[in-house]
Amino acid sequence: MFIQTEDTPNPDTLKFMPGDKVLKGGSIDFSNVESSTNSPLAKRLFEIDGVSRVFLSSDFISVTKDSTLEWNTLKPSILTGIMEHYSSGLPAVNIEEEGIGNNSDEDTETVKQIKDLLETRVRPAVAMDGGDISFCSFEAGVVTLQMKGACAGCPSSTATLKMGIENMLRHYIPEVIEVKAAELL
Repeated sequence: MFIQTEDTPNPDTLKFMPGDKVLKGGSIDFSNVESSTNSPLAKRLFEIDGVSRVFLSSDFISVTKDSTLEWNTLKPSILTGIMEHYSSGLPAVNIEEEGIGNNSDEDTETVKQIKDLLETRVRPAVAMDGGDISFCSFEAGVVTLQMKGACAGCPSSTATLKMGIENMLRHYIPEVIEVKAAELL
C-alpha cells in the first residue's frame, strides 16, 4: 500500500491519502482518544504518542500532532498505523454516522441555501486542505460553522471564515450578516 501525504495550511496537521476508501461518505472528527471508541482506525492512531486529533473523510485521513513534536519523528509511525489498520481488515468506524450537511424537512429555505452553498462550494475546497466544515446553526443573521480536521485550530481558518465563506454567503444570501466558528470540541 502506498500512502500519499500532503501538507495542509495548519502546520500541525498532515493529510494522509491511502488510495482506498476511508469512509463511505461524510466525515468524522475525533478530538481526543475518548471520542474514538467507535473507530478502530482513529483509536490505533491515537495510540501513537503525539497524535492529538484524527479526522476521517471519504478518501483521506488528517492527523494533528502535538505542536511540540516534529513530523519527521511522527510520520513513520502514523504511516505504519494506517497500513496496519488496512491490513487488519477492520472498518475505519464500526457504525458510520450520517453524512453532514444534509438538509432536513425542518430547515428553513435560508438554512437550505446555506447548507447547499457549503456542500457545493466550501467543503470541496477545505477538503483539499485536509479539513471539513459543517453547519451548526443560523440565528439572527449569524451562521455558526464547525471547522474540522486540518481546519480545526488552523491559524488561517479565521481568514477563511471571514474573508472567504462569510463574503460568499453574504453575497448569495442577504439574510446572512456574519459567519463565526463554533467552539472547538
